[in-house]
Amino acid sequence: MKKLKFILFWISQILSFPLLAQTVSNVQAEQVGKQIVISYSLDKQADISVCYTTDGGKTFSDPLKQVTGDVGKNIAAGHRTITWNVLEEVDKLIADDIMFVVIPSGGSLTFTINGVTFKMVKVEGGTFTMGATAEQGKDAEDDERPAHQVTLSDYYIGQTEVTQALWTAVMGSNPSEFKGDNRPMEKVNWKDCQTFIEKLNSMLSNELGGKRFALPTEAQWEFAARGGNKSKGYTYSGSNNIDDVAWYSGNSGAKTHPVAQKRPNELGLYDMSGNVWEWCQDWYGNYSSDAQTNPQGPASGSDRVNRGGSWYSSAEECRVSDRFNNAPGGRGRTLGFRLCLIP
Repeated sequence: MKKLKFILFWISQILSFPLLAQTVSNVQAEQVGKQIVISYSLDKQADISVCYTTDGGKTFSDPLKQVTGDVGKNIAAGHRTITWNVLEEVDKLIADDIMFVVIPSGGSLTFTINGVTFKMVKVEGGTFTMGATAEQGKDAEDDERPAHQVTLSDYYIGQTEVTQALWTAVMGSNPSEFKGDNRPMEKVNWKDCQTFIEKLNSMLSNELGGKRFALPTEAQWEFAARGGNKSKGYTYSGSNNIDDVAWYSGNSGAKTHPVAQKRPNELGLYDMSGNVWEWCQDWYGNYSSDAQTNPQGPASGSDRVNRGGSWYSSAEECRVSDRFNNAPGGRGRTLGFRLCLIP
């Protein structure tokens, strides 16, 4: 193998990561025999992958697989080293200028709008069974059947429901009945949510880097509520004991409560069971038994999907597979929403 020629660089000269809380710097690489040793500094814990480019950063390889050392999940901050076993992955690597890019990806993205900060949690893509799975038991209703396989790509979802503080920061007014900056927004219909999201995307356009906010699809909502790839198969979002995770008719005192007061689920998401019903993007309709990839719901309908139950709901309505629906123009003090961020 021809001796590799490297151009060593600081990552921000090649790629910019304005949304990431983690920063990689001091990237260096050298050839040691038939291996390449890449060193870098990381300021905060992150998931780490590494790619290379041979055309000055116009195109990049897929993330390298034959790597060992400080690469993969949950790499701690500090000075780190990765070793790439080149010939186990490629037959040869010959170029005048070979650059390596160390890419951090964290579990969340944080945004601030008009002084209000909110967090979006990464949901790694995966395959799950959506609908009336075994742990939902006799409480599962007909519209939760048939249970079916769904595969989703990566996305981000709000750590909490949209709060009244965030809504007001974007919209300038607050129609909620149960007032409180950290309480979930309510008395908003599906169309109101779309207006809010359109304004938010515009206000943060320089920070989004091609991403966009949206309502979650019903499948995205349920996968996140179940805990994504970390799911432990709970009946409610984060527990089999509803009082651990939800404000519902049995404990709410007939009102909403500030977000993130109950226990989070496996992904660190709060209030996906109870507090307020959450609008989804989809039209409401019957399930199919067919396996689906990134489903968007029916092409048309009269009602939009609501998920998660509310302060007014029974325990059964707060299950992760329970479904509800309202006309897009419907408003109520039990209806709120949670943001999704699409790569």
